[in-house]
Amino acid sequence: MKILSAAQTRLLDQATIAEQHLTSTALMERAASAFAEWFFGRFDVDDAGEILILCGPGNNGGDGLAVARLLYQASYAVRVALLPAAQHSPDWQHNRQHLPAALPVAEISADQLPDIPAGLLVIDALFGTGLSRPLEGLPAAVVAHLNQAKARVVAIDIPSGLFTDAPQAADTAIVKADHTVSFSLPKLAFLLPQNAEYVGQWHVRDIQLSGQFIADTATPWHYTDEATMRGALPARPKFSHKGTFGHALLLAGSRGKIGAAMLATNACLRSGVGLLTVQVPGCGYDILQISAPEAMCLTDPHLDFISALPDLKPYQAVGIGPGLGQDAASLAVLRQLLEFASTTSENRPRPLPLIIDADALNLLGQHRELLALMPENTVLTPHPKEFERLTEKARDDYHRLELLRNFAQQYRCLVVLKGAYTCIATPDGELHFNSTGNPGMATGGSGDVLTGLLLALRADARLLPFQAVRLGVYAHGLAGDLAAAHTGHAGLVAGDIVRHIGPALMRV
Repeated sequence: MKILSAAQTRLLDQATIAEQHLTSTALMERAASAFAEWFFGRFDVDDAGEILILCGPGNNGGDGLAVARLLYQASYAVRVALLPAAQHSPDWQHNRQHLPAALPVAEISADQLPDIPAGLLVIDALFGTGLSRPLEGLPAAVVAHLNQAKARVVAIDIPSGLFTDAPQAADTAIVKADHTVSFSLPKLAFLLPQNAEYVGQWHVRDIQLSGQFIADTATPWHYTDEATMRGALPARPKFSHKGTFGHALLLAGSRGKIGAAMLATNACLRSGVGLLTVQVPGCGYDILQISAPEAMCLTDPHLDFISALPDLKPYQAVGIGPGLGQDAASLAVLRQLLEFASTTSENRPRPLPLIIDADALNLLGQHRELLALMPENTVLTPHPKEFERLTEKARDDYHRLELLRNFAQQYRCLVVLKGAYTCIATPDGELHFNSTGNPGMATGGSGDVLTGLLLALRADARLLPFQAVRLGVYAHGLAGDLAAAHTGHAGLVAGDIVRHIGPALMRV
């Protein structure tokens, strides 16, 4: 699913009107009906109580007026408060004229702000995606008044004052919504941590906007949902054998962190790898052999950390990092791995696929000259702090996306920036946000599980690099969602994610 800019969204509306031979008023009615249908499913008449709809002078306010009429006709107790303005959009004027005469309407003034008792259900239709500058004056005062009121707030399309695709100053007036109902596509602003307090839970309702325009419009932003991933994992041929799905090598663990190696190992095994070899320091040999008998084990010469690189010729993909530690000998191993993976030969015409995580990322951050050695389509899986060590401290979440996109393009790699809506940056400059996962996955070892899952999928020659990474990120989050259904968020541990990888992959 594509994510469009504010300017592209306006063009999308225009294209829909032209293509479907609609009036703009008819499209607004379609949006209002979609919002009302969502609203009816969320709040019945008794739960809703009195409803205040705040309407601005533009088309977002027109949406609000149309919604007011639909809710009033459905027997909800509705009142409307209007921002004064010298001009109103034509569709606003149309819907103002069609409000039922008995529906209470008042104009807002600086000395007559709307009465908003705590718990009141408020629909925010002040300003939409066309907003190009921060709110000030009376609109800002209304937003501040609403935010202080402890009301229940639902925003139409986007919370008023929030820019669709650009950062804002910390003191900007923005409505803090509990729910935001967007039309047809999500907004970039919904996916960034700095906007979470404004957006609340967001929902997308289809209003049949032009599919042709969306398909033809270029954007770097994409959202990976269930429909996107349907059929992403090829079925296994009947006459498959263990060599069909690749032989992977995992370099992981150090004294005190063998658990990270075990989580990655078990995740890789549960993700369909044909063969898995794990190299651990000597202190991890017994643990690995007992806990994961399906994996083959290489014992590093050193007892406490990884100090030597094995022969890499047998492997179709290599993962390094979980529990690795940052010893100088492990740094040397990482350097040797990068150098080998970048070289090609008659027997190996393409670079060796790599997954780099955890302490291996920290070593890269400390020795950035190694980044130039990474083969194309290397997969890096940093959390925001690890990514900062690879690049620089971001000014805000939008700047972080810019850094992420530039980094992936510069080094021709795939970067998985972990978090809510985990974002995959590709070498060609695309950013793909993930839809699965939950706060229970913010637990030690979750990233190690992702590394093992990605390693298995990168070893599978049937999947192209980006296909494997997008599938791995989606399945990892879905496994966490399936696990949380049994454990809750607080009770979720990384091992629960491992146990649900198989069912998650079945879904795709």
